Amino acid sequence: MHRTGKAVMDNVLIRNHRRRLGFRQWGAADGFPVFLLHGTPGCRLSVGPDDAELLQLDTRLITYDRPGYGLSDPQPGRSVADAAEDVRAIADSLGLGSFAVLGRSGGGPHALACAALLPDRVTRVASLVGPAPFDAPGLDWLKGMVEHNRRHYVAARLGLRELAHVMYPQVIAMRHDPEHLLRELGAQASADDLDTFDDPQARAALIESFTEAIGRSLDGWAADNLALTHPWGFDPGWITAPVLLWHGTWDVFIPVAHARWLAGRIGHAVLLESERSSHMSAAAVQSGVIGWLRNGGVPHLSAA
Repeated sequence: MHRTGKAVMDNVLIRNHRRRLGFRQWGAADGFPVFLLHGTPGCRLSVGPDDAELLQLDTRLITYDRPGYGLSDPQPGRSVADAAEDVRAIADSLGLGSFAVLGRSGGGPHALACAALLPDRVTRVASLVGPAPFDAPGLDWLKGMVEHNRRHYVAARLGLRELAHVMYPQVIAMRHDPEHLLRELGAQASADDLDTFDDPQARAALIESFTEAIGRSLDGWAADNLALTHPWGFDPGWITAPVLLWHGTWDVFIPVAHARWLAGRIGHAVLLESERSSHMSAAAVQSGVIGWLRNGGVPHLSAA
């Protein structure tokens, strides 16, 4: 069946209290709807599959800027759980009854929030290289993380003032030099991640996403770090929809122990571990994950 593509353009939804929420649609105009929730930092431009892949997958992909990123106004004090209401509002504005949700890295917990809190709307959910709750019993949350992430998350636990002290110089440096963050992360990354950082197309996409994410303020990035390290506002164990977790065993940004903890908490979740893959490898499996979100079945995903 022939599917038509959507004209890629930004949309802005005005939510309660006149808060703007920026989003974008990609792929098949009448395809199966999938929300893709970006990483930390990130924005609606953090995609992956191109329109040709999405058309082949018969998928209508919707991305949005979490509050404080890109086109979206800040939402002071937001929690991970608050993402569910933003996704619900966008879906309602588009006339979507049910949909699937995919989250990458820092977007993973926000995707799980949608499944836990919108059980009548979310058909399936997937989290790629996403963290577990900071207060997860039995999990040493910071163990195995690169120093960059540890520094941000430890500061976030101390509050916004301490976090801003850590983040502000970095954001100013990134605005002056868009490659600043990639160099800092690359100095601590695994060899697998370095392959992604060294790829010109992937590097350009990351720089575009980071630049848009922090172009107006550091509010979105700071709010993500605070939300991820404080109570999420829901229990992943509440999720009843099918759940797919994917994680590389060499991940040094969010170690695989996080996915293992989530799999234990969500008893019916399917956990796929990819040997010798790391954090950035999630992009390589995203198309396969979208296929599972649309069609179900047994996922067979490899980052190779």
